[in-house]
Amino acid sequence: MEHGEFRAPISRDSLNSFYWFCLEHIRAYNAAWDFFHGMNPAEVEAFNREDVTGHRPTWPLGALGVQRKVWNLSDIADLFGTCVFDREKSDRTEEIPSGQLSRERQALAVLGLSPSATSSEIKCRFKELVKDLHPDLNGGDKADEERLKEIIEAYRSLARDRHR
Repeated sequence: MEHGEFRAPISRDSLNSFYWFCLEHIRAYNAAWDFFHGMNPAEVEAFNREDVTGHRPTWPLGALGVQRKVWNLSDIADLFGTCVFDREKSDRTEEIPSGQLSRERQALAVLGLSPSATSSEIKCRFKELVKDLHPDLNGGDKADEERLKEIIEAYRSLARDRHR
């Protein structure tokens, strides 16, 4: 007969719909109510695991767990001056004076490739660099975004030059 000022969810599937009870009845309802009623232990465990992320889909840090490769770039401000790309676990290091660079050689240098690189090598290298510098992997790092823009422009330039 008391005023119902305490709300209780109707069911596990309807958590935004409520019964309204007085204090005495809400205590009895809560004591008897089991959110996991009808679920087996595996379903309860799966629910608890998903609850950590609010039941939103997740994936490992980085694009599907790919580890970010470390780049050591020197003279990034004067990229077309003397370009040195010293990639970890790579023996490709090329120094090219800026006066001797054609547009194609500049693009190849941005990708860290030699002038004798084939189209398939260029494509593979481009894909590798895009995966390494993608903003989702780097937390929106502005330097990586700028580097990615340079790489995309270099690849487009090479694609135009090679299709002529």
